[in-house]
Order: sequence, then C-alpha cells, then structure tokens
Amino acid sequence: MPGRATKAAAGGRASAAKSRPRATWADLLPPGRAAVMGVVNVTPDSFSDGGRYLSTEDAIAHALRLAADGADVLDVGGESTRPGAVPVSEAQEIARVVPVIAGIRKAGCTTPITIDTTKAGVAEAACAAGADAVNDVSALTADPRSLSAAAALGVPVVLMHMQGEPRSMQADPTYDDVVGEVADYLAARVEAAVAAGIPRERIAVDPGIGFGKRVHHNLLLLRHLDRIVQLGLPVVVGTSRKSFIGHLLSGVPVDAREWGTAATVAWAVAKGAAVVRVHAVREMAQVVRMIEAIERP
Repeated sequence: MPGRATKAAAGGRASAAKSRPRATWADLLPPGRAAVMGVVNVTPDSFSDGGRYLSTEDAIAHALRLAADGADVLDVGGESTRPGAVPVSEAQEIARVVPVIAGIRKAGCTTPITIDTTKAGVAEAACAAGADAVNDVSALTADPRSLSAAAALGVPVVLMHMQGEPRSMQADPTYDDVVGEVADYLAARVEAAVAAGIPRERIAVDPGIGFGKRVHHNLLLLRHLDRIVQLGLPVVVGTSRKSFIGHLLSGVPVDAREWGTAATVAWAVAKGAAVVRVHAVREMAQVVRMIEAIERP
C-alpha cells in the first residue's frame, strides 16, 4: 500500500494507541473554550473540496496548513458522506487515510486527529497510524464491530445522528419532533456505547446537521441546540458550507457560503457547542474567539 509505514513502525504506533486507555475528550480539546475542527477530505467526491486534496502529499500539506491556521483538531476522512455519495471499500478507505495520518505525525504535528469513518477496520488502522479519536456519522451502527472496536481502542468517539444513509438520506426526511427525536436517539446511542465499554467521558455527540434533514429541520436543531447540550456531553456541530446555507442565501454556491457558515458557527458556540467542524479554519477560529470574548469577557 503506497505510503504505508514499515511493519515495525506500524506496530509501534499500534502499541502507542493501546497505551492511551484513559484518553478522553477533556484530554484532546482545549480547556475552557470551543474547539475548531478542520476538515481534511481525502476524497474525490466530497461536496465542498472533493478531489482537491486526494493525493497523500496534498492532504498532508492541507492538514498542516489547517493546524497552522488554528485548528484544534484535524478530521481526516477517506469516504464522502455527502447526499448521494457512493460507498468505498474498507481497503480503499484505509489506503487513502492511513498515509495521510502517518504523514501528519511524521511532520511533527501533534494536533489531535479524528478519523471520520463508519468502518471498524478503518478506525483501527487510523488509530494505529496516529489518530486520536473516531468520528462516526452512523453513531457506531454501520459496522457490527464498531462499538467493540472503539471500546478496545480506548479512544474518544463522536456519535452523530443521521436519518437513513448518505446515498438516500435526503430523499424524504420526515420527523414529528426533530429536536426531541435527535436528542432521544443520541441519548440511546450514548447508553449503547457505555454498555459496550466506552466510558461517557470518551463520548461526544453530533446532531448531524444536513444528514437526513430538510432546511427547517436544520434550523430547528440549531435554534434548540441547548437540548442536545443538555445531554451533558461535548457537542460537535458541522454546518460548514452545507446546502441549507445555500438555500437560505438565495442559492449561493458552495465556495461562497463562508459568511453564512460564520453565522451558524457563532450561533452554535453561543448555544454551547464544544466543537465546530469547518473548512475555513482561520476565518472560523476568529469567529469563535470573538463570540467567546463577548460571552466570557
């Protein structure tokens, strides 16, 4: 596999991953303020930057730029989860992300890394290469091994709500009470994770903005984000450049949605989000710092 480390080096990283059984979100996130998670898509088809950082070298360079711009966490993914996305094999996903994660670490970057995946094998390979946490849009349901694998890895996890799956999630999403249903689902997945051996201090939750939601569903979840915060766990919010922003701003294209993104980031932080997942790290880090300065002078 191109870019894979030697067996001895990979084994050393695996041992390092296994030596972190007490890792929690408190260990990874900056104390007393919201964290900025920078997106590193090693994919040809992501909605915002698909193909731009597909090569290992480009993805590593992009990740290092995001870290220099102020990213508190780097979220590396090798499979697009945009609406209509086509799944990729575990082997292909590993081939995309492992060399990038290993390269980030080889460059001396110590910024925490989350692996954005729904596959247990990818999570295991990524953590062996230097990833610190697992960010799963299926809340550890897509792969029957995901819960046990995450527990065995001893790393923090993000459990996200999604109605359906990426290929069809936007076909006809319906809810009677989107806020209550998302909160209840996340609470249930937290309990499932705890029962599988993942301590609560290793769990964060994500309401899944844009994942099986219409525009008004996304707005309701943001408006009532405090209901998710009340679960008592770090809340991750990803609104960056998403289609509901384009819809509300008269159809502005993806690369012109930073102002709309900034508004949602400011709102999420003010409502208690612990992490905002964004593409434009430098600009959104400024938004986060200003909101926090206003809230906590």
